[in-house]
Amino acid sequence: MSEVLVIGAGPAGLAAARAASDAGASVVLLDASDALGGQFWRHLPETRPARNEKYLHHGWSTFRALGEALESSPTVTIIRSAQVWAIEVLDGVAVHAMIGEPDGARRERRVFRPDALVLATGAHDRTLPFPGWDLPGVFTGGAAQALAKGERLAVGERVLVAGAGPFLLPVAQSLTRSGSRVIGVLEANRAARLARGWSPRPWQLLGAAGKGLELAGYAAGHVRHRIPYRLGRAVIAAHGTDRVGSVTVAKVDAQWAPVPGTEHTLEVDAVCVSHGFTPRIELAIAAGCELTPNRFVAVDGNQRTTTDGVYAAGEITGIGGVDLALAEGEIAGHFAAASATESVSAPPTAAIRRRRVFTGFAHRIEAAHGIRSGWSGWLTDSTLICRCEEVDFGSMRAAAVATESESFRSLKLGTRAGLGICQGRMCGRTTEELLCALNPNRELSDGAVSDRRPLASPLRIGELAHPSSQNNARKGTP
Repeated sequence: MSEVLVIGAGPAGLAAARAASDAGASVVLLDASDALGGQFWRHLPETRPARNEKYLHHGWSTFRALGEALESSPTVTIIRSAQVWAIEVLDGVAVHAMIGEPDGARRERRVFRPDALVLATGAHDRTLPFPGWDLPGVFTGGAAQALAKGERLAVGERVLVAGAGPFLLPVAQSLTRSGSRVIGVLEANRAARLARGWSPRPWQLLGAAGKGLELAGYAAGHVRHRIPYRLGRAVIAAHGTDRVGSVTVAKVDAQWAPVPGTEHTLEVDAVCVSHGFTPRIELAIAAGCELTPNRFVAVDGNQRTTTDGVYAAGEITGIGGVDLALAEGEIAGHFAAASATESVSAPPTAAIRRRRVFTGFAHRIEAAHGIRSGWSGWLTDSTLICRCEEVDFGSMRAAAVATESESFRSLKLGTRAGLGICQGRMCGRTTEELLCALNPNRELSDGAVSDRRPLASPLRIGELAHPSSQNNARKGTP
């Protein structure tokens, strides 16, 4: 039977795997976690389930239905704790993975050669640097939500949520449900920009009425817990010794530059900051997939990339939320199976309609909440930009000015920014933007990007010495 390999078991990957199976293909689903659901449906492990889990997630019944269908299907193989570290495109696509705990010493090396591949690797939230952002107690919004959903742990007793985008609302909700007191939610964008981003052609939002119900639920939670929601404000510094004890908050203008004289201090024991999301596109780049000007994976109407036999779905094609991810995953899985089996079947018209509706949502999110350039105004020379290599803004600026280099690769080597253990996942896009701004020509000419990682995850040299097994997947976790 022809095989479709799906990488990622979040909403898009689960939908793709089920659609491919329903279309008659044999499916292998790989995920780095030991549980299905991705970041969106992160939950307590099956060994200690929660009776009220469905109240903590939007679309929990959808997740349960997808998970149960895949677990029970004889044509679907689920491999958990699978770290895909490289993709080669020579005679077809070869996917290299290590199976086992990320820090384990005896992982199994495998190579998969599917007839079609679906990339559903998702995204991680992005946090812009500010003085003190490396202090203990400063969390990304995604990390705080993961602790709340996956462990029921509160990151602090008095917590501030700040940044930009609709994601701030579910973060605040998760924090309150885990026992934290959220003292406020700060959105950096002003009311005028939010209105310009969300108000055009409002009739197009009728197909996404469920999003209005979600918003009403978040608003009700804010009222119940007395959480103020402030526009045009940002955290511009965090203060403390062993951990954060207070933050400086200021009004920001339309470009996110701090407004002098508006600074004030708030006492906190934790702060959660998120400025949108960065798509995880390193595997797509390794597979030779072309990117859009906004650095998402380019796909056609069938979710097919520019590489033969490779499809993409979810946040790597555009940040649009769970509904868009589910629709794209279903479309990608359907057409990947059709490609693998060389069959023709009716297109998933309902999913295509949903994709059209929620693609509009993705555009509105970027228009209303996207990052503006003035944020660098809150940096100081001692502000760390790359935490792995401890590169501060002053050192980065000095190197850029001294060399006047137009090569991003050269500036990375000269400053060490983005060369640490995370390989630029946390600071890569920020480093690019700052180095471009510091360059006399306001651009870098070598075409290098921080998302290009030939090795997508860390592995030991000794692991490469062991021979790999070819396509010998088995049902369940090895």
